[in-house]
Amino acid sequence: MVIKRFAVSLCAAAIMAGAVSGQASAAEKVLRVATTLADIPLTTGQPSQGGEGVRFIGITLYDSLIRWDLSKADESAKLVPSLAETWKVDDTTQTKWTFNLRHGVTFHDGSTFNADAVVWNLDKLMKRDAPQYDQPQATQASTYTGTIASYRKIDDYTVEVTTKEPDAVLPYMMAQIFISSPARYNEVKGDWNAFAQRASGTGPWILDKLVARERAELVRNPKYWDAARVPKSDRLVLLTMPDPSTRVAALLSKQVDWIEAPPPDTVPRLKQQGMQIVTNVYPHVWPYQLSFSEGSPFKDLRVRKAANLAIDREGLSGFLGGLAVPAKGMIDSKHPWYGKPTFDIKFDPEQARALMKEAGYSRAKPAKIKLLISPSGSGQMQPLPMNEFVQENLRDVGFDVELEVMEWEALRARRRGGSDAPENKGAHGLNNSWAYWDPNIALIGTAWSTQRPPGGYNWGGYSDPQADKLAAQAKVTFDPAQQDAVLAQLHSYIVDQAMWIWVVHDLNPRAMSPRVKGFVQAQSWFQDLTPVYVE
Repeated sequence: MVIKRFAVSLCAAAIMAGAVSGQASAAEKVLRVATTLADIPLTTGQPSQGGEGVRFIGITLYDSLIRWDLSKADESAKLVPSLAETWKVDDTTQTKWTFNLRHGVTFHDGSTFNADAVVWNLDKLMKRDAPQYDQPQATQASTYTGTIASYRKIDDYTVEVTTKEPDAVLPYMMAQIFISSPARYNEVKGDWNAFAQRASGTGPWILDKLVARERAELVRNPKYWDAARVPKSDRLVLLTMPDPSTRVAALLSKQVDWIEAPPPDTVPRLKQQGMQIVTNVYPHVWPYQLSFSEGSPFKDLRVRKAANLAIDREGLSGFLGGLAVPAKGMIDSKHPWYGKPTFDIKFDPEQARALMKEAGYSRAKPAKIKLLISPSGSGQMQPLPMNEFVQENLRDVGFDVELEVMEWEALRARRRGGSDAPENKGAHGLNNSWAYWDPNIALIGTAWSTQRPPGGYNWGGYSDPQADKLAAQAKVTFDPAQQDAVLAQLHSYIVDQAMWIWVVHDLNPRAMSPRVKGFVQAQSWFQDLTPVYVE
């Protein structure tokens, strides 16, 4: 059966990759990547499909005013200038930000990037009566634009953005807002579907071909404004391969050069065949966001703590071939935001059963819960077997767990709806891999009661006065060291409150042909493909 499945996967991979290999010129340097995605993310500017969408479409075709420095493997990625050379908040109001834009940048269609383009793009996401307003992009960007009250052009290369309240996190938000070409939009007569096929940004790669649910082909932008980041490959081929066996088969048969998230049980074979297995720590956690809606068992702190104590994280990490490490909370214990929580998240099923008994549950009278999960997706690792592992752990201490499986983007849509949305009725948790690359997505937007979707990340409606106080304080603390200290207090508090079920931190594995050169695995969800080439 295993041999048959591998053969089927090999055939599928060969057909898909073969559609590309015949089209690329023999003289081209081509990098072929198998993603975990079931569909190509939106190519209009604001990509769908989570962090993987940003990784392969957002930061390849487009630039933002501020970007992540992804050139180092030995330190966490930091914000650096991109289309904005400098930015500064007004010391008096702490709400007015001035962005001084980069001169000499052009879109892929040859038009000029300037302040008008920035305002046009913010209108695209925020101004419902603007001709270019695009609901799909606005949905993807809603958590980044939600803090913005207004914006205006000061001159051709200066833009002012005003936030609703003092917001020290705005630079992180601006790193997630990508700039599309107004000229290309006008050229395609205001049709975003047509724009998707002829996408135009200012990024280091240019869209050449797009086949929905199959592949996107990007070519090198030789005129990219940052000469140090002009791609080393001529063509980047992105293939949708949500099935992990198909990805492995494609790599072993030389149909692709790089695969995302190799299954742990295939790593020894991949190494034996000479493949590179690249890992690094990054701001990732594999959790269950919990519902605090009426009727949810997780409204009881004892039940939340029991669920956290029920999981054998060491065993799960072993099952994953050492490609993950046990989580002690949202944040890795070496991170400055970790703090000093008093609730020790560990494997203690005896204590978990005692807490469940206090709460009125047992194996004979279990707490019935439904968890929403996906079979694949950005940062989801190996979600089906992992969820089955956790399901058994939870059953052992007094939970009756139903797993509702849906496609990744459908799961993300359910998350954006919040636990009180009609479509989420009866759901008590949601398994959505999570990031902590910035204060908002990590802690403020998840723990603050004001941050319900779609403007925030508080899916389950967690509400606590102390958490609210710390989140509000972190939002207006502009000194980085002082903000770190407040965030550490907030993290300690939500761990003690067992706000979510935190399981493991992924080590971000990817497998590559030995011929792949130049890749530096940044400590980030995003990776820079510009220095990568196939020898």
